Amino acid sequence: MPTTTRRAAARRAPLVAGVDLGGTKIQTVLMRGEEVVGKGRELTPQGGAEDVTAAIVKTMDTAAAEAGATITSITGVGIGFPGTVEGQDGTVVRAVNLPMFEGFALGRAVAAAVGGAEVRINNDVSVAVVGEQRLGAGRPYRDFIGVFVGTGVGGGLVLEGSLRDGRGAAGEIGHMVVKPNGRRCGCGRRGCLEAYAGRLSMERTARRWVKRGRKTVLFDLMEARGRDHLASGVIAKALANDDRMARRLVDDGVAALGVALASAQNLLDVEAFVIGGGLGDRLGKPFVARIERAMKPHLLADKRPPKMLLAELGDLSGAIGAALIATPVARATSR
Repeated sequence: MPTTTRRAAARRAPLVAGVDLGGTKIQTVLMRGEEVVGKGRELTPQGGAEDVTAAIVKTMDTAAAEAGATITSITGVGIGFPGTVEGQDGTVVRAVNLPMFEGFALGRAVAAAVGGAEVRINNDVSVAVVGEQRLGAGRPYRDFIGVFVGTGVGGGLVLEGSLRDGRGAAGEIGHMVVKPNGRRCGCGRRGCLEAYAGRLSMERTARRWVKRGRKTVLFDLMEARGRDHLASGVIAKALANDDRMARRLVDDGVAALGVALASAQNLLDVEAFVIGGGLGDRLGKPFVARIERAMKPHLLADKRPPKMLLAELGDLSGAIGAALIATPVARATSR
């Protein structure tokens, strides 16, 4: 198709919103076809589900205004949610990092706010993987695993060119056990990857260490930036200041990622891993290189390791993927 024809088709394409809902922030994009035409971003409120839903709607309003449109012109909404959602009304049945949503019909609430547009919800990392598969680092590969290191640690599987959901929990690499009877995870179990590499678990560990008398600049930096959580930028700044506790937390996270990713590779033998999420984006290629080095001693086929790639869409991976799952083309690629 000639370029001018593609551009004309894009202008006629429906306006679709993609929402990446996280424990720290809500990132929304508005897309026509494969082009981002508007963006909106808000910090995730720490109140109830209604407050967070209102913030989601606000990001869509902002994105629509940037695109020269209105929220009622949105024909479809995709949401990446950090948990499990069931039913046509999008009722949340599990949300470790956003527990205020459990039992809440998120899909129905958002649909009502945008004039009844269809709302599709999937796991936040699964939709980020769709974004990287269609428009990012995963494009050359039929088999890869996306690993997003942020508030928690999530994963998504692309096998033979299709997103693999399994029975609803495929790709939950954050809950692979890397140390039996190890640190307590937010899921209630012990020794999960997320208990070592997830930002929320890092914060819990740091607070325990501070109570035991260890020193750190982490919480001073957090307060100076007006944050109430250890955001990725705070951890990166502490590392730049050679803070011993921040370095230990990230070292532990990298070691755990090496064990978990190598185990996944030994099982599935994929072509590549795509590393994203808040910490992945902030710490960049050196972080990916460290994970690669941590994997190698645990790989069975160490002479042909997988490609280790940084997510190309950055912190928009989830929002773009969420928009893509609200389109017929993307729906056909998942099963």
